[in-house]
Amino acid sequence: GGPGAGCRAWPAGGRAPPPLDPAASGTLLRRVWTAAPTGEPPRHLAVAGRPDPALALPLGDGEVDTYAELTRVGPVVPPVVLVGAAAWVTGADPVADTHRAVTAAAALLHDWLATERFAAARLAVVTTGAMAAAPGDDVDPALAAVWGLVRAAQAEHPGRFVLVDTDGSPAARRALPALLGGGAEQLAIRGAAGLTPQLARLDPAATAAPAPFDPDGTVLVTGGTGSLGRALAAHLVAEHGVRHLLLAGRRGDPTGLDELNAAGAAVTVVACDVADRDQVAALLARIPSRHPLTAVVHAAGVLDDALVADLTPQRIAGVLRSKVDGAQHLHELTRDLPLSAFVLYSSASGILGNAGQGNYAAANAFLDALAERRRAAGLPAQSLAWGPWATGDGMADRLGERQLRRIERTGLRPLRTDRALRLFDAAQRSATAVLVPVHLADAADTVPPMLAGLLSTQRVEGTAAAEPAEDLGARLAALPAADREPAVLALVRAEAALVLGHDLATDVDPDGPFLESGFNSLMAVELRNRLGAATGLRLPTTLVFECPTPAVLAGYLTTRLRPAQEQEVRTILHHQPLLQLEPLS
Repeated sequence: GGPGAGCRAWPAGGRAPPPLDPAASGTLLRRVWTAAPTGEPPRHLAVAGRPDPALALPLGDGEVDTYAELTRVGPVVPPVVLVGAAAWVTGADPVADTHRAVTAAAALLHDWLATERFAAARLAVVTTGAMAAAPGDDVDPALAAVWGLVRAAQAEHPGRFVLVDTDGSPAARRALPALLGGGAEQLAIRGAAGLTPQLARLDPAATAAPAPFDPDGTVLVTGGTGSLGRALAAHLVAEHGVRHLLLAGRRGDPTGLDELNAAGAAVTVVACDVADRDQVAALLARIPSRHPLTAVVHAAGVLDDALVADLTPQRIAGVLRSKVDGAQHLHELTRDLPLSAFVLYSSASGILGNAGQGNYAAANAFLDALAERRRAAGLPAQSLAWGPWATGDGMADRLGERQLRRIERTGLRPLRTDRALRLFDAAQRSATAVLVPVHLADAADTVPPMLAGLLSTQRVEGTAAAEPAEDLGARLAALPAADREPAVLALVRAEAALVLGHDLATDVDPDGPFLESGFNSLMAVELRNRLGAATGLRLPTTLVFECPTPAVLAGYLTTRLRPAQEQEVRTILHHQPLLQLEPLS
């Protein structure tokens, strides 16, 4: 259970599940912070947007320019532009702050990506208090949500964005330039020390405490009328001896609960919009005093996937409402109750940054930070940042086979429901505020940086995918001029086949339009990123639209791979005035 909740014996009506076997049941991961590398500081930094104390950087030796100085000396874009997030939050209302901050950050990222002359620069989004990277850190869930959004942008646009969380100290400001030079995409700076996040396996010995469900109390499950909530409800009854369940969902559909009633559980199903505080208060008020609320599982959520560049305020708000608004209402309205468990169903997307899920990643990063904040206050809390489930959660079903295969290529296999529920049990016996229950593959085609210590990179059999850029360049240079474009075409077809889910590169017609062969915007971004990694070229976001067939794309890449032409492309970035990066509110 949570701090201050006490340890309870296993409920008399339930039975303790057998010890977790990671090989058979998936893995519980936790976030750890390790020393970040340092390097040569960027020759110039620009500070854009409104003043932020975290960016009161020392000027001197020509290493750091303020935005005003930069615009006076000329239009050249420096390698790193920093923008502070302090103006996006007030601290008065976590829900309003989160909606405002994520919407403002999305507008900023959109403007950055839409300005071609910024293509060779990195945008560093700087926060204070977004991450619990060191003991005693207090986190702001609204700023954590910004991190979730930017993580998705990093997945969509490798090398374009950096996340920095500082403690606001002068030492941190002095350390920032050298840490930016170290190349880490995510940084926490505490004093002069730089830290970067990784995921590591949870020690099985850390899951020994009893699970915290009281058979005499009521357990509230939001999202409880969906297939995921129903699976959890049945599990709580069968394995934890829970006898009083309150299942809340937007529709309040009571079907499919016969087995729970037959097992002796008293199940109440209520239609409730958890984003509406009054409805949540009314929901809690109906719980009988003879079976008081003792545990909350917040599993409500919706998807509205889109690339960061395509997110609108409406699409952001729609996804934030159920997770962010609902979690905050539950937190505030149950804060003074003697709960033994407060479990938030989050997603690994908030930590890993899934491409095409910026709004969803932001919402889940909020949940993770809320759990850390509750724990720091001595309240029970745990956020479970789930990897994909194989069946039954309603949202994963909408991803489709191709998207699930794309996720698997990053090293995450879908969890079977029975395995996921055993990971739920193991997590409840841990005192860790944020855990990542996943089913890891043995190897991955593209390993997210935070999983680098857990997975090895493996080429896709029978394709030219993942060939190092330097090897490709050397191979092309050794070929006769007439053979270079066919070699690049073979690469393009191999990568396109992988993205489309085909078994062979020959399944891709070299003259068939991408948009007619099944490509959507997310797949177009993935192909652009894969070809960028294979060629070492910085490629435009509109690549698939400007080069509509594999043959046309191969011709473009072959031209770009010529050193003289590449140099011409790199010098076109110096002709427009620097965009004023004023965050939108």
